[in-house]
Amino acid sequence: MSLFPEDAPYRVLARKYRPAAFDALIGQEAVVTTLANAIARNRLAQAWLLTGVRGVGKTSTARIIAKALNCIGPDGTGGPTVEPCGVCSNCVAITEGQHIDVIEMDAASNTGVDDAREIIEAVRYAPATARYKVYIIDEAHMLSKNAWNALLKTLEEPPPHVKFVFATTDVQKLLPTILSRCQRFDLKRIPAELLAGHFRKVADAEGVEAEGEALAIIARAAEGSVRDGLSMLDQAIALAGAGPVTADAVRDMLGLADRGRTATLLGAILEADAAAAMVAVDSAHAAGVDSQALIGGLLDMVHGVTRARLSGSADPALSEGDRAAIARWTAELSFPALHRLWQLLLKGHAEVGQAPIPSQAAEMAILRCVHAAGLPDPEKLAKLVAAGAGAATPAVQTQPAATAPAPAMAPAPAAERGDGPTDAAGLVALFEERLEALLAKQLRDDVAILTVSPGLLVLGQLGSLPAGFAADVRKCLKGWTGAPWEVRIEAAPEGAESLRQQADRARAIAHEAALEDPMVQALLTEFPGAEVVSPAPPRTPAAPPLRSATA
Repeated sequence: MSLFPEDAPYRVLARKYRPAAFDALIGQEAVVTTLANAIARNRLAQAWLLTGVRGVGKTSTARIIAKALNCIGPDGTGGPTVEPCGVCSNCVAITEGQHIDVIEMDAASNTGVDDAREIIEAVRYAPATARYKVYIIDEAHMLSKNAWNALLKTLEEPPPHVKFVFATTDVQKLLPTILSRCQRFDLKRIPAELLAGHFRKVADAEGVEAEGEALAIIARAAEGSVRDGLSMLDQAIALAGAGPVTADAVRDMLGLADRGRTATLLGAILEADAAAAMVAVDSAHAAGVDSQALIGGLLDMVHGVTRARLSGSADPALSEGDRAAIARWTAELSFPALHRLWQLLLKGHAEVGQAPIPSQAAEMAILRCVHAAGLPDPEKLAKLVAAGAGAATPAVQTQPAATAPAPAMAPAPAAERGDGPTDAAGLVALFEERLEALLAKQLRDDVAILTVSPGLLVLGQLGSLPAGFAADVRKCLKGWTGAPWEVRIEAAPEGAESLRQQADRARAIAHEAALEDPMVQALLTEFPGAEVVSPAPPRTPAAPPLRSATA
């Protein structure tokens, strides 16, 4: 004797609890309202396009539309309705997928233009028993371009007794000419909270005891798909046998127990404990976890911590201990730290995919994260040394005045100079502005500018100067100012410096003061190998040929 009666075959939950009316669709209120109003007011389009991820109700919605258009009511006298009765001959046949006038096609196996021609030929004939002949074409994006082009005219102006319903998970692949001929409805992913409530109703209807946490884990793992979630619930019920569906059993069934191992590894990384991190990595490898999947799990966990910091709640798919760890990390880690860790792991994930030995690349990526976690947060470091940074300023100010060079004055605009420059910096700037780059370089590097006054320039020679240097300078100044100038070159007094030497000495003093700064010392200690680099001196442009002052 058979254990199961032949007249009562088992139906999986995804089929048994498939919605049969608009009010049974969950999470698609906007779509339901629009379709219901269109049917109630007899404003029926010739074609509808239903798009969304797997398991959100595209095919179920298409069948409900077909029933709503063809329902005749229990007494056989009804018309199109937003509440199909479900008991008339048309409703029953459509629900069972056996109605002769409701044709369901799988575009993945009927992709060619010949299949489109069959539709074009068939639409000319009136429906046999129904009010409308409805073509439901699933995975519509799989139709070839030629097949779509063949359907264009029929789709735009079909016979009044024909309606089309297209369902697709990849609407981007459809031609714009097709989209313009359809009313498009985007079915949304179902929120996890709504899915968990729906699974509770299904479990109660099946007489199955299930923990709320177990249903929440299934709802989260379903990623917005009712069908995926019901399949997981079906499997969990079979796993539980006669007992209740528990959260631990569901985690083990879905492989989520590995997330506890991931949380342990992430904890070792954040504690900068390289030894513990390598133990966790070895444990994952011994359990058969793929190296790239291990890095991917860490990325997912970091993303979960970031989302928990924003929302204040951890992933329900985690165990109680892991949720407590995430709550602690949420309180301790700043967004910049999470972003840095995410970038390091993302780089490691790519490296593992390209490495000849992925396990070694994974270990090196994780060690890089460990060492980065051990470095101080720049923001915290700045706060720690902020008090000491202020102490550096008096130390610089106590330098003897005799050793500090006189600050170079910014050159005044040419319009404000009157009869000519009045200081050394203004003199060199004037020659640079007039594109006398060679003379400007010699005035900056090879002489000490001793006196600059209207009509008088006294220079102390430090390096070799070409013959006629003083005459060239005098000719330029006379040509630019319109007044006679005396230019004298003398032996430079002891201790005299050129502008270049003064600038170099100022940079050296500033460099030494920077090295004594507590903040700089702390940074050099925390980042071995770093060095303080002085800014490069200004570069003099290449000298053009010397022009005469009268040019």
